[in-house]
Amino acid sequence: MQMNYPEKKKEVDLIEYWRVIVKRKWVIMTFAGTLIFFVGVFSFLATPRYKSAATLLIEDETSRILSIEETFGYQPQVFRDLRFFNTQLELLKSESLAERVARKMNLLSRPEFGAGKESKKGLVASAKDLISFKWITAKKKSKEKKSKFLIASDPYSEVVKKVQENIKVNPIRDTKLVEVSFTSPSPILATEVVNTLAVEFIDFSIEKRYETTQQASDFLSEQIANLRDDLAAKERELQRYGQEKELFFLSDTESTAVSKFADLNKAYTQAQIDRIRAEAAYLELKSLKANSLPQFVNNPVIRQLKTEYTMIKNEYEEKSKKFKPSYPEMIQLKAKLDSMWNELKKAVDVAESEYRSSLKKEVSLKNLLEEQRAAVVRMESNAILYKSIKIEVENKRGLLNSLVERQNETLVSARLGGLKTSNISIIDKAKVPKNPVSPKKKMNLILALLMGIFGGVGLCFIFEYLDNTVKGPEDVEKLAGLPSLGVIPFLPPKGVKKKKRYGYYSRYKYSYGKENPGSENPLPEIKEIELVNHLYPKFFISEDYRTVRTSILLSHAENPPKTIVFSSTLPKEGKTATVVNMAVAFSQLEEKVLIIDADLRKPRLHRIFKVRNFGGLSGYLTGKVSLEDAIQKTSVGNIWLLPSGVIPPNPAELLNSKKMKKMLEEVKKAFDVILLDTAPVLAVIDAVIVSSLADSVVFLIKAGEVARKPFLNAVEELRRAKAKIMGVLFNELKVKKGDYHFMDYYRYYRHGYYGEEEKQVKSKE
Repeated sequence: MQMNYPEKKKEVDLIEYWRVIVKRKWVIMTFAGTLIFFVGVFSFLATPRYKSAATLLIEDETSRILSIEETFGYQPQVFRDLRFFNTQLELLKSESLAERVARKMNLLSRPEFGAGKESKKGLVASAKDLISFKWITAKKKSKEKKSKFLIASDPYSEVVKKVQENIKVNPIRDTKLVEVSFTSPSPILATEVVNTLAVEFIDFSIEKRYETTQQASDFLSEQIANLRDDLAAKERELQRYGQEKELFFLSDTESTAVSKFADLNKAYTQAQIDRIRAEAAYLELKSLKANSLPQFVNNPVIRQLKTEYTMIKNEYEEKSKKFKPSYPEMIQLKAKLDSMWNELKKAVDVAESEYRSSLKKEVSLKNLLEEQRAAVVRMESNAILYKSIKIEVENKRGLLNSLVERQNETLVSARLGGLKTSNISIIDKAKVPKNPVSPKKKMNLILALLMGIFGGVGLCFIFEYLDNTVKGPEDVEKLAGLPSLGVIPFLPPKGVKKKKRYGYYSRYKYSYGKENPGSENPLPEIKEIELVNHLYPKFFISEDYRTVRTSILLSHAENPPKTIVFSSTLPKEGKTATVVNMAVAFSQLEEKVLIIDADLRKPRLHRIFKVRNFGGLSGYLTGKVSLEDAIQKTSVGNIWLLPSGVIPPNPAELLNSKKMKKMLEEVKKAFDVILLDTAPVLAVIDAVIVSSLADSVVFLIKAGEVARKPFLNAVEELRRAKAKIMGVLFNELKVKKGDYHFMDYYRYYRHGYYGEEEKQVKSKE
């Protein structure tokens, strides 16, 4: 099961964005160039079109027929003006006005509108149609024309449609001016159409206004006559109703009745209050008993009697403890109590009398109030009907006056119409244009360039997003949480002798700032990449291997690993060449280095060092040779090789044997560094087995060619086997001009990390 490693929080990195753009600059250039080419072809082959414009002044009509809303002031003047102005703009674009212009100018006979156009088409026009892909839709348009001809027998229908399509009406803001323009391939035709349109629009408005005023005058005359009859009938109805209901002095009578009703209502309310108060007092006193008095009494006389009664009673009870009831003083107190009790009973009778009187008064006022209420309701009902008839009469009279006034205005307007006056005038006539308005070649090319750049940049990021390969140290750290041990750049098969080959001369010179000093050929032709560190120790790639060596030693500064496995995700990622060059790098520190070819399926190390592949690892593990006989000295100082030997039928079982583990323990005692070359992790299980036996694993990856998912699967396989992955080594990295971050990465490892830290390593010698 694949583990998910935590990702760092993404931050906006402008330098990374710039790197992507520079890296894929050819995408931008290709996209922009293609777009500019096609836009340029269309722009230069398109038919030039000329625009001619005239300016009209549209004022409010001096005399016009108002609507009912306008008559009674329901609509503000500003909205009426706006509606009128917008109506005129729509009339300028109307089909009827375009037809008047087409017939006036006999546009059907003009070549711009199709007369003889097909027969006169030349070579250039045919080429334009071909570029414009008109040949694709030619049959479709032909069918449409035939169907339209069958439907519309008027030959001017297509001409009118074209005129409408090319007319543009633009109101000038905050003014009553309107710019009317027409676009055509012919500048003279465009000018003639605009001027004719302006004249026809003025004539059209005069005709419509005269026709409207005549119709309105007849309509108003009829409406005024009907309204006068209705008004007379309503006035008679109002007079008759007022006489029947005696409502000639409605306001005074209504005021008296309402005032009387209000007084009765007020008196009735007060009577209710008095009755409630008397009833409460009566009910309270009525419940008196010989041994009790009410706790709350509103009558002040009763409250006083109650207080005195309570005092005497208390005194009587106090003295009864000392004296007998026959005692004279006790007899006297008893007489006072009886007297006061009788007075309280009389107070109850008085309260009852007051209650009965209040109740009678309340009932009487209630009856009077109901009678007055009925009278007021009858009067209000008659008054409401009377007022409604009166309001209707007044409204009809006002409407009649407005219609009479409007009829007078209409008569004046009809007379003015005979004088051919108009509220529309031509301010500026159209002039023949000198320059076409389309196509705008410069603008089109500029827009194509901008769109090409932005579109190309977008494609760059799309391609970058779709590229799911591991590109650099940042990806490894983010995906698998592994550090980078270094970067080995790609070296072409025949070196970098030619300056134009991949551009390596200038790029490496940029990366390192100077050429290889003390060499006649600073960038030699490398034929054996596996031994570049031995044959060319001062070459920049050799220094990159030494940088990786330093990273490995410093990863465990106190206890550097002795057995190091080099493996990768897939085949052909440069494991064998890396193992050889790293062995040379360690041998340059006077370390005894043993290389073990643990790739028992496709071994290559014996060919590189040109030794016999006899015995070897498989021979030792199967007991055919001893370890001393299996290990061979190479031509490179301080380097020994344990070749693979004969390819066995069961490589995984041999590598996982106890003898393999014992062999690693023995060679640790004899050598300072043991480097193991293995098969790819995802190819066979061999690499996982060997990695679990070693002190550390260096994982190689070919940057930009290995997908992320296989890489993560390989790392997970090693982690499940509890292999100690030291870090990742990027091999055969193709540094392009856009990969400035890798160039900076080289500088850091070469001059910073290597220049300072390797001194510490050398000091250990």
